[in-house]
Amino acid sequence: MHRLSRRSIAILRTTGATRRAAAAPITSASLYNDSVGDKDANLRWYSVLATGKSVAGRSSMQLNLRNGLLLGNRCESTAAASDASDPTAEKFEYQAEVSRLMDLIVHSLYSNKEVFLRELISNASDALDKLRFLSVTEPQLLKDALDLDIRIHTDQDNGIIHITDSGIGMSRQELVDCLGTIAQSGTAKFLKAVKESKDSGADSNLIGQFGVGFYSAFLVSDKVIVSTKSPKSDKQYVWEGEADASSYTIREETDPEKLIPRGTRITLYLKRDDKGFAHPERVQKLVKNYSQFVSFPIYTWQEKGYTKEVEVDEDPTEAKKDGQDENAEKKKKTKTVVERYWDWELTNETQPIWLRNPKEVSTEEYNEFYKKAFNEYLDPLASSHFTTEGEVEFRSILYVPAMDSMGKGDIVNPKTKNIRLYVKRVFISDDFDGELFPRYLSFIKGVVDSHDLPLNVSREILQESRIVRIMRKRLVRKAFDMILGISLSENREDYEKFWENFGKHLKLGCIEDRENHKRLAPLLRFISSQSDNEMISLDEYVENMKPEQKDIYYIASDSVTSAKNTPFLEKLLEKDLEVLFLVDPIDEVAITNLKSYKEKNFVDISKEDLDIGDKNEEKEKEMKQEFGQTCDWIKKRLGDKVASVQISNRLSTSPCVLASGKFGWSANMERLMKAQTVGDTSSLEFMRGRRVFEINPEHPIIKNLNAAYKSSPDSEEALRAIDLLYDTALMSSGFTPENPAQLGGKIYEMMGMALSGKWTSPDAWNQAPHAAAAPNTQTLEAEVVEPEPEPEPVAEFNRYTGSEQR
Repeated sequence: MHRLSRRSIAILRTTGATRRAAAAPITSASLYNDSVGDKDANLRWYSVLATGKSVAGRSSMQLNLRNGLLLGNRCESTAAASDASDPTAEKFEYQAEVSRLMDLIVHSLYSNKEVFLRELISNASDALDKLRFLSVTEPQLLKDALDLDIRIHTDQDNGIIHITDSGIGMSRQELVDCLGTIAQSGTAKFLKAVKESKDSGADSNLIGQFGVGFYSAFLVSDKVIVSTKSPKSDKQYVWEGEADASSYTIREETDPEKLIPRGTRITLYLKRDDKGFAHPERVQKLVKNYSQFVSFPIYTWQEKGYTKEVEVDEDPTEAKKDGQDENAEKKKKTKTVVERYWDWELTNETQPIWLRNPKEVSTEEYNEFYKKAFNEYLDPLASSHFTTEGEVEFRSILYVPAMDSMGKGDIVNPKTKNIRLYVKRVFISDDFDGELFPRYLSFIKGVVDSHDLPLNVSREILQESRIVRIMRKRLVRKAFDMILGISLSENREDYEKFWENFGKHLKLGCIEDRENHKRLAPLLRFISSQSDNEMISLDEYVENMKPEQKDIYYIASDSVTSAKNTPFLEKLLEKDLEVLFLVDPIDEVAITNLKSYKEKNFVDISKEDLDIGDKNEEKEKEMKQEFGQTCDWIKKRLGDKVASVQISNRLSTSPCVLASGKFGWSANMERLMKAQTVGDTSSLEFMRGRRVFEINPEHPIIKNLNAAYKSSPDSEEALRAIDLLYDTALMSSGFTPENPAQLGGKIYEMMGMALSGKWTSPDAWNQAPHAAAAPNTQTLEAEVVEPEPEPEPVAEFNRYTGSEQR
């Protein structure tokens, strides 16, 4: 184990207490620095990390941590004895603790290896940006008249990748200072110098803000060679380092074939297991995925082909068979072949649409970008292009899809690839778990380009970053604005389509996001008792409320048909009060979490103590005197099945109803909880709540029971009628009977009593049991009667009921 020196400990404490600019990524171009040390205020440093395992007795790199990232103070490198085999190459020892640093980079800082190309391209872009910026005041830097671009050449057979840029280069001393020290941030120093120089008015939008980007090359490489030439120097220098070494070498380039006019060339010698990265198509795919929107052109070396016609030698024997005249002119036979060749191909030809002025972008361009970026074939329902400045700066384009690609039932999976996060036009990730959007808005698609996040964003940084929390709030707000715009659109079908696909997502938001209830509630849609099976909003409900109505009424059920025929609706329909029908399983939970809307409380009409504004105290007093003892009699018969028996103010045609307790589960919620796959049935008794048996004193059945109580309270038939009444109310109120078979027996018994003797003579009805008990005791002579044609069942039933009414 290596022990940190006092200087190292002091550096760690210093970096933990202060928030300095992060170090910059490095690539071929980024490796070029125009100044040494801090003397030149116009220069930017590109830091590079060396890799390698620490070996006991060897000096290593020093680790500095800032914001969870690798940063560093500048550490001087001293030249050791020159290599005896090569007098021009100087050997340098790393001057920082590196034993555990490279392990941290490989296993913790980067989640996958393929980001090495992203980091190196970002550094190359920084080198080009720096050259362009400095050329404003120093035009001689562009004297070579080279195009500002990045070129990637691969050697698949040998597992070698060359990344070349024509940006600013590095001198020999800059190689020592930047590539010999871990987390030496050239970009940070350059930006600091730019801020100090007030006279510079050019754009210095550099990508690199951290000092470990270059060292990501060792994720896939055994050896890295950096060849660089600064426009301020006549010599080209080569930096060479290996993954398992604690030292590196710097020498002057003397091979004429390897000289470059300006810029940096990074050569990666890939590890045996990572040589697949040298495949040209894979490199092209990585560039398109991560660096598609880098502001400089990126060319990759690709195999191409074109078709051409070539002559085919004719077989003499075939010519004789064809009987061709020797004197006649022969037609030459040809065939089509594909000629292969290698050439540079522009890979990042797409301009980032979010960097353009929204006024200059047409709807067709937004839709085309949406389809291309997210592999969609339908136009989005809405889009929002905006820029946020101030405390946090980022640009974004958000879309509301026309349909849910994940399926209407999948609303609990927050891990989608619908949001693509970029940092200064460099793609970072699309694998989020609710960091940028809550899971109920996971269907929103779009891109977010931040200027404040570091390039090497990890899951921990996203979860803990204050910047991300601010971004999340503003993104959610913009998403709600888009959805509200769809709901207010003149084309009502657009929101109907949206609600069909994503309505359950918004209801889930009512449960999970209490802070945005005011934004969610106006977007909800429900069927009501007066809407003719059309969805209405809560705003429309409030507009249709009666002047004396104080609350928003709703009933939860398993279907619209069931909700329309519930006995709880009878009195409200008479008073022309509108009731919302909650028929989705999630509806009731969402509404109970909202609690109110525009100072109107949500009231479940299936709960006890329903107030519909028609109380008549004198009439209630008379009813209690008349039916009070009957209620007590019914409660005594039902026992613990009900908490109490009361006179109802919500019934008009039904004899009774079973209401739920005010603070307990409704019948619908009880049904849903019983249906849970992993539900605990033992807890149902505690959560079921009290049940109140309400009777309608105006109904004939209740009047008959009242008379039965006064005349013969112990009558077995009256008591059985109470039991059947309770079981019937249980079903009509939405509850599940505890003993369906027993209930069926009671119904059959009542049917038998009601139908006895209706279609048969009393003698046959009375003789049937005797004939069954004593068969063959007497032979009866039967009279043959011509049968009448049997009527249709419905007609017979109508005839029977009509005669009964007469």
